[in-house]
Amino acid sequence: MYETLTYIGGVHKHEEINELIEDLGGFVLQETTSQMDLVLTLAVPMEDVEKVDEKARELLGKIKRAPMAGTEIAIVSPTLARQHLPHSACDISEYLRRYGAKDNMIGLSRGAGKGISRISEDEKRLIEEHDLAVFALGSFKECIMNKTHLFTDIDIPVVVTGAPEMNVEDIPGASAYVSGLGRIPRRLKRGENIRALKKLVEAVEDILDTRRKEMIEDPPIVPSILVKTEIENQVPAVKEIYSPAPIVSQLDGVRVKLDFDQYKDQIAEVKVDKYRLGDVSEIKKSKMYDYILVKLLPETSII
Repeated sequence: MYETLTYIGGVHKHEEINELIEDLGGFVLQETTSQMDLVLTLAVPMEDVEKVDEKARELLGKIKRAPMAGTEIAIVSPTLARQHLPHSACDISEYLRRYGAKDNMIGLSRGAGKGISRISEDEKRLIEEHDLAVFALGSFKECIMNKTHLFTDIDIPVVVTGAPEMNVEDIPGASAYVSGLGRIPRRLKRGENIRALKKLVEAVEDILDTRRKEMIEDPPIVPSILVKTEIENQVPAVKEIYSPAPIVSQLDGVRVKLDFDQYKDQIAEVKVDKYRLGDVSEIKKSKMYDYILVKLLPETSII
């Protein structure tokens, strides 16, 4: 089993932490450099966490658990308009990143107004490409109840946020509900806002942990973090992607930010252990910029 961590330190001698992770049989999931600061999202065997912590302290850096690392989360707002998207949705997105999540903000094209809000099939399929979706809704119970059709038939776990106190049982299609996060026309910096964000993190972590336990019963034949590493090593075009996260790990696959039509055959031929990736996964075109979405098949489907 792997423990996901975030390393925060300087760029000086950062190759030492990379070499240690490789020697321990771990993986660097994402590397972000800002001037002289370095942030690594990594996965290492659980028994070797202390060795990484010791090296981090030697380099005057620090590590912390990143329970959401290796997951991709959709932050969904009813519209791109100012009454919905700014402030709370942006702060939710930024806060989840602190815990290792890779998240994408999605604004629905026709979500304005409780009576006319809609979601298209393409938007649903895009949201379902993620491990989990957070729907950032409004400040009134009636408004939230009239928008449950946006997520009732979405086939991934959904966490709903809003201002009023409500029971998740009263919200069809929601796996969890977090109050105190309605439409707030300012940054979420006050004490009650931070407490609500922490409750959101707890709800998301619980759902992801449950999904991981379910996957253990019928896991993919190869882990997604190993697939990510092998694609980076075997597909030269990945090194030409300007995005800070050219390959995004998910619980059951990866998103590769290359054009599907041009590179799908190269991705299918990648060797992972003794397997050809095309034989142990479903490779399809993403609804996001025609990227390549690799969904690993469970062991039972292959057998």
